[in-house]
Formats: sequence, structure tokens, C-alpha cells
Amino acid sequence: MQALLTVGVRKRLGIAGWIAACSLFAISSPAQRPVARITTVVDDADRTTIYGTHPVMARTEDEAGRVPLGSKFEGISIAFSRTPAQEADLQALLAAQQDPTSPLYAKWLTPDEFGARFGLADSDIAKVQSWVGQHGFTVESVSRSKNRISFSGTVEQVEAAFGTEMHYYKVNGETHFAPSRDVSVPAALSSVVQTVTNLSSFRPKSHISGRGPRRVVSPDFTSSQSGNHFLTPKDVATIYDINPAYKAGYNGAGQSIAVVGQSAIVLSDIEHFQTAAGFAVKDPTLVLVPNTGTATIRSGDEAESDLDLEYTSTIASGATIYFVYVGNNANSGVFDSIQFAVTNKTAPIISVSYGLCEAALGSSGYSSLNAILAQAASQGQSVIVASGDSGSTDCYGETGLTTAQQQALAVDFPGSSQYVTAIGGTEFPAADVASTNTTYWQAASGSDLVSSALSYIPEQVWNDDSTARLSSSGGGVSTFTPKPGWQTGVPGIPSGTFRLVPDISLSSSPNNAGYLFCSSDSSNGVTGSCTNGFRDSSNVNLTVAGGTSFAAPVFAGMLALINDKLNSAGQGVINPTLYTLAANSATYASAFHDITSGGNQCTAGTKICSTAGASQYPATSGYDQASGLGSVDLFNLMTAWPGSSSSLVPSKTTLSAATMTPAPGANDAVTITVASGSTSNTATPTGTLTVTVDGTLQTSSLALVSGSATYTFSSTTPGAHVIAATYSGDSTYASSTGSLTVTVPAPVASKTTLSAATSTPAPGASDAISITVTSASTSSTTTPTGTVTIAVDGATQTPTLTLANGSATYTFSSTAAGAHTIAATYSGDSNYASSGGSLTLTVVAKSFKLAASNVTVTAGNPGASTITLTPQNGYTGTVAWTVASSPALTNGCFSIANTTVSGTTAVAATLTVNTVASACAAPALVGAGVDPRNTPGRAPHPYGKDPTVLVALQANQAGMTMVGLLFLGLLGRRCRRLATLATLGILATIGFAASGCAGVGSSMPPLSSPTAARGAYAVTIVGTDTTTPSITASTTLTLTID
Repeated sequence: MQALLTVGVRKRLGIAGWIAACSLFAISSPAQRPVARITTVVDDADRTTIYGTHPVMARTEDEAGRVPLGSKFEGISIAFSRTPAQEADLQALLAAQQDPTSPLYAKWLTPDEFGARFGLADSDIAKVQSWVGQHGFTVESVSRSKNRISFSGTVEQVEAAFGTEMHYYKVNGETHFAPSRDVSVPAALSSVVQTVTNLSSFRPKSHISGRGPRRVVSPDFTSSQSGNHFLTPKDVATIYDINPAYKAGYNGAGQSIAVVGQSAIVLSDIEHFQTAAGFAVKDPTLVLVPNTGTATIRSGDEAESDLDLEYTSTIASGATIYFVYVGNNANSGVFDSIQFAVTNKTAPIISVSYGLCEAALGSSGYSSLNAILAQAASQGQSVIVASGDSGSTDCYGETGLTTAQQQALAVDFPGSSQYVTAIGGTEFPAADVASTNTTYWQAASGSDLVSSALSYIPEQVWNDDSTARLSSSGGGVSTFTPKPGWQTGVPGIPSGTFRLVPDISLSSSPNNAGYLFCSSDSSNGVTGSCTNGFRDSSNVNLTVAGGTSFAAPVFAGMLALINDKLNSAGQGVINPTLYTLAANSATYASAFHDITSGGNQCTAGTKICSTAGASQYPATSGYDQASGLGSVDLFNLMTAWPGSSSSLVPSKTTLSAATMTPAPGANDAVTITVASGSTSNTATPTGTLTVTVDGTLQTSSLALVSGSATYTFSSTTPGAHVIAATYSGDSTYASSTGSLTVTVPAPVASKTTLSAATSTPAPGASDAISITVTSASTSSTTTPTGTVTIAVDGATQTPTLTLANGSATYTFSSTAAGAHTIAATYSGDSNYASSGGSLTLTVVAKSFKLAASNVTVTAGNPGASTITLTPQNGYTGTVAWTVASSPALTNGCFSIANTTVSGTTAVAATLTVNTVASACAAPALVGAGVDPRNTPGRAPHPYGKDPTVLVALQANQAGMTMVGLLFLGLLGRRCRRLATLATLGILATIGFAASGCAGVGSSMPPLSSPTAARGAYAVTIVGTDTTTPSITASTTLTLTID
């Protein structure tokens, strides 16, 4: 075996590996860490276009308007480029990692190590983050490998930051959005920006073909009644010689596979398939990529995810299967799932059944994702990819492309990457799968046969093209990927400078013979798929399909078996090994099935096929672009695989919990220990752990310290919970998995009650609400602890209240009159379940009532009414008054002073009615703070109550008299006649004064003043609080003037 490794490709790889090894010290030295590349000020006015960021399929003629500026995108990403020095360093490392003679052989990096060596400098990341933040975006994450930053924002922010417009495009009846032109970034950032992703809703297509119901009228899968034979995992195991590997004890135990998708699934579909196929139920671990939306079923994509999970989990039934998928964000797709599985190193094998033809992908998209696949290779991850289902013209059906582009020779990406293994398609000759064929199939005998294939069946290139559509093995020559150094040495490999696709092939025809699978996907046209074994709810139809979508997960499962035999923690790109083995004629004859008939030429006619498409590519001896190296004999391939004689030391992963019955919500420390599984080696394992709870990923990077790590489990969900830990393996030890089941007991029911100091608080008054939480069960008498959340009329109040001896107090206060519901929600604790209670209070507004006595008065005389002000609901304050009458009171007025209420008893106020005009001030209503009403329109002259005016007048008259006497004395000396006249004037003045004195205190006005008209008046008195005008009341009285 070792001699095989030293020929052909291995010789060249050996030289490259030693070169890489010699450069190791320089590569890993601190001086080789990423250096700052953003050296100038980031100026938005100085910009550089990032070419290729406008999707090829977003054509101007398909535009359907602008995307609303307020629309929000999540998961927008800027992918960072590597410097030429970093890229050269990476290529040297990849070669060394694949060279068995190199000290770096199989020394895989972690995502963090990759970032430290090939990522962007921290200072540059900070500058990009700052620029993103300045444009209003919210940064979601920076990848562990420091080659991508993700953020969210609105369309308006996208357009402003990246110098483009977001438009809708109507393509083939579907509406997509994308940038209307290539995006741009500040020139200062352009040296580190490879591309900007997730601005488009154009998604990769799945490679599932010819799915739909197949009618079977009796329970015989291989009988003449169906007209076809169908493949199940056990048939695959027979045809491709997997069974001897199973018998040898290899089923993928300790290995893991990440299946990537872009739709959620229904787990029962996977379970039904496993049961119908004769396997124990084993659910995949579901991993929803963050910031891609919520888990959502997508018609068409759901079926793809189902079949990928069903065949990986049964071909490698001992492996752990992770399903990495995206949510319902339109700008997220399966490429995001791949990126997550790589940057988090989810599993050493990644199965991909999606792709886009290179012309539809564009150079920018190619460079971005291919950089991620290179990272996967450096981390020891093997990416297995379907090569496509449209033969040599992979762009067929991409209606966003021109007819010439659709008919041109093309290959599918990521199948065309040098960092993946591309799986093409074969099919069995029609005669060999005919219902009458008993050479390769066991005849049915009245019962379902889930394993009816008898042996390997000769294959030809899959090509079921028709005039309606293409349905054949994807293959050809890449226009992007240079020809890798390992793609040589095998007869049939043509000359050229670009990557050839595929690498190997497996059965893919939906017709000869199709694969059975189970799926609730409505696009399958099957109701109740696998309700009765493999049959639908009517117990008639089967769910059947084909495509390289099946070939990829089948081979991913096969590789897990090989890794199981090797105790391998991952092999990275396996193509150097495949081509080296195939270069040896003896190994090629035993481990491979050379496909020499058929081809993937376009045979659908001139409406679909170009001349070039119709001529390429036929099957030949050795390698060809229709089937690659051919299909495989798995057991012989496993036996010939290098490293079989020098496997890693097995490891053992065990879990122990602080308590097996943690209380709801309580923390339970789970200790995970990884130890040697062999007495031949006692070294302490290193590496990381992936932890899942009930099949859901919790962490993929829990580091071992001295061979152990601690995971803190907590759940409020009662019942059993399975905690599983998968050890990554290291250079000495193989990976392994352990699990533990803990049971969270159901919490004791609690009861939350509320009581109030008063059920009718006044507006603005404080009302103490007591909240008490007690046990609702006689089985527990302990006092509940925790917190209480209060909501008033549905609005949550802050902060939450902490229980003290089972109680808490909330102070309620509201100025809004009416009913208010106060609800309290108890959080629960380690013993008690949460509970809630509520209380309704009624805030009664402060007010007052008014009552008034009627008044009867003789015209020209005053009268009075007693106004009784009675406080309500604790009212206190000062009341100002407004009085009006009907009809209006002329030659009269009302007078009432502001009234203050300071207690709870009624207060009397006096309303004075004046019925003579001379008694009224200019306003007809006299009193502080009142409104003027019934103004008579002449000068004021109050009487009867206030002698001040008259007293002042008398003082003035006396003063005038004294002045007159002085003047008289002076005149007396000069003129007797003048003195006599002055004396008479003074006497007259004194007489007037005397008459005024006689009027002081009199209730009668001067005889010349007019009085109010006789009759009945309806008088309205309105009282209003001087501080709170909304507090008001009114009353009426009858005024009768005789």
C-alpha cells in the first residue's frame, strides 16, 4: 500500500509538502500574523466599485421596481480578502497537510487558528466595524476566522453605504431583489473587501430530479405491478459493496456529517424513512444559522433536506448528523449554511446538494465562497457536492441568463471548486432494472422488499434527457478554477488548465432506478408520504426521485465509514487520495467501476441544445467529464485507502451530572471527560467538544482542559433531556461521542394572589398592592422565591419585584379615572412553576357637588343665596365661580368670593344678588377669580356694604372746605365781594358733605340709579377648581325680583 502512495501525484505532493514544512516556522511566527492594511482615512466620497456584486441573473429587462427604503435586511456580510502572501501561505499549508511525508500531514487548523493566520487584522476589522456603524447598521457578528463581518440594516442604509439601488426583478414568474448595479465601498476599505453578500434573493438550486408519486397497487416494490425497481439504503449497500464494511464493524460511529440546506424539515419524515428502511430512529441535530430568520418550511427545498438527511443517516447509521439550515430571510441561502458549517467547523464531512452554474454565480460569488471552501480544506473538512443534473450545459433552466448562456457548456459550483469532491450521476440500463429482471433483483413474494438488489449492477452515464427538460449527470470544464495538481495520472484525463468535473459518480436516475424517500414537501405531489411504510396515506403511492442530490449524501455516508475505519478526525480534500488510487491500474480495477458507456451530452433537441452541448461529453475508459473516475466499490476502496494500517488511538467520551434530576430552571453542571480508549496510550486528549441538548446544538467549541470540560445545563421544560457531547479528536486520538440523560421534574404548582389597601383609590393617590405567592399543592410547603412582573392594563411595569418571604408590594397610582387591571406574573423557581393573578381597581375621580337656595328680592334691594359645596372622594382645593342668568340680568349683578375646601365636610358660600346698577362694579359679577357676566356698561358705585368710597368723598369735601377758608381769608383783605361769594360756595360744599354723611350705611341707593327688571331668572352657578380645571360642578337657582 505504501508503494502506491509514492507514485504519480504523491511524488509531486511530497515535494510540495516538504516546501511547506520548511516554511512552517516562517508561516507561524508572529511576524506572519495579519498586518494592518487599511492605512488611509475612510472617506465615503472616494469610492471603489466591487465588480461582480450585481447578480448576472438580475437583468435590466426584468426589473420590477424599487425595494421600499424601509425594508430591513439581516445577515448582510462583507467578506474579507486574503493578501497574496496569505494566499501563498495557505496553498503551501494545504499541500503539506495532504502530504504523508510532511510534518504537517493532517495537522488541521481550528477556525480560530485560521483567523489568526489568514484572517484580517483586528485593527482593520475595527475600522470596518466603525464604518458599518456610522451608516446605521447593527453589527451581528465577526466570524471566528476573521474573514467576514455580518450586520443588518434597512434598504435605505444599504443604498447609501454601498452606492447602489435595490430593485425587484421578475424572473420566470418569481420575484427576486438584488442590487441594480455593482456595489462600491470607500477606497480605503477596498483592499480588504473581497465582496458584499446577502443583498440578493437569487438562491442556489437543489439537484433533485424527477420527483413525484409512483403508483404501486400492491405491496411489492419490485413486482411487475410497479414497472420499476426502487433503491433504498440497503440496496445501495449491496450495489456498492458497503455491507462488508458494516460486517467489519464500521458504521460511522464517532464520525459526524453536516448536511446543509435552506428549508426547515419535519422530523417525523426522517423518522418514518429510517423505520421503513429498517434502521433505528436517530434524529439529526438541527442547527439554524443565526441572523437568517425563523425556521420555515420552503416548498421544494424541504424535499432536498429530507432526502439528504435520510441517506446520510442510514448509509452511516452510527454517525452524528447535523442539519445546518437557514431561516426565512429571503437574502439567506444554502451558501450561508456552508459558510456557518465551515467557520464553526461543525463536522469533518459536509454534504451539499445545491449549486449554481458558474455563469449565474459570477466571479465575485465564486471568489467569496471558494475562499470559504479553502478554509474548510485547511480545517480537515471534506466537502462532498452534487455535480448537477443538467448534463454538460449546467446553466439550462437559469431563466435569468440569455439563451446562449443556458445552452453553453458549463459546470456547477461549488462542484467545480478544487476544494470539494464533485459527485456525478450514473444509471442502470433499462433492461437491468426491468420488472422481469431476476439477475440483479430479488423477486417479490407478496411483501415489501426494502433490500431487493442482489449485487453490483453495471452502470452507464445518467442521461434521461427529453424534449421537455434535461436530466443527466453534470460535468465538464470549469471556467474559474485552475486545474489542481492532483487531477492527473489517470488515463482519460484531458490536457488543459482548468478543473474537470465530476470526480466520481453514483446512481442518480429517477427512472432506472429511482430512490425512495419520505417528505411532507407539497411539491412532491404525495399526500401523507411514508404513512404506511414507504407508501402514502392511501397505501398506494411511493415518493420517488433521482438526481445527484442522492449521490452526494450517499458518498458522504461512505466517507464517514472510511473515517470510522481510520479513526480519523477529518481528511480535508480527499481528491489527492482518490486520484492517486485510481492512477494505479490494479487499485482502479478493484476499487472503482469504470463507466464506459453513455454520456452527458444534451440530447433534448435543438430548442434546448447547442451544437457544443450536443457533442460533449461521452464516456470513455478511465476518467471522463461525464462520470469522472466512475463509481466505487466501497469496501475495496476502504481497504486500499492510505492510513488504514496506522489509525488514530480511539477515545472515549463520558458525561456526568451534578444531579440527574435538576430542578426546573436550575443550573446543572455536566462534566465531560475525554480519555484514551486504549491501554496502549495514556496521553491526555486535546481539542474541542460539540454539545447538543435534545438534538439542538448548544456549542461547537467547548475546549478541553486537562481532558475535561464543563457544560452548564438548565431547562424549565419537565421531562427527560439527552445531553450529547462529540469530541473533535486531535493528532493522537479519534473523535468519539458520549451522552447522558437527565430528568427535569415537573415543578409544583404555585398560586399568585393580589390584594389592595383600597379598591377605589383617588386619582393620583398611592394604593399599596400586596402580592403573595404560595404553594398550590399540599405536597410542598416551602416558601416560593423568585420575582414578580407587574403589568397595569397590559403594560409591563419596571423593575420586577423580588419576593421576600413569598410576598412583594407594588404601589399603584393613576390619575386616570376608571377600572384598572393589575396583573402579577410569578417567575417560578427551582421548586415552583410560574403562575399569575390579577386584581381590578377603580380610580374614582375627586369632585364636589353644588346646591343653591332660591332668592326672592324686591327690585332695588340686594339678596343672597347660600351655595353648599360638598367634597367628593377626598376633594380639597379652591373653587372659583362663574354665574350666568337667563334672561340676562341688567341693572344688577352677582357677587361670590373664591371658596376653599380643606376638609371632608360641606362648605357654604354666599352668592350676593344686587338689583340696582349703581351697586355693581364694571363687571356685573364681583368677586376674586370670577368671570364677568351681565355688565351694565357704566361706572361702578357699590353701596350698602362698603362705605369706603363715601368716606373718601367726605374726606375730600372737608379738605376742600379748609382750602376754601384759607382762600377766603386771603381774599378778605382785598375784596369783600369776592369773600362773600367764596363763603357761599363753602357753605354749599359743606351741605353736600352733610348729605353724604347721612347716606353712610344706608341700604338705599341714590334715587336716580336704575334697578333690575322684575321677573323670574334662571341662574346657573358653575364652580371650577383653580388648579385642576377638569374638576368642576354646577347648580341652578331661581331668582325672583318683585
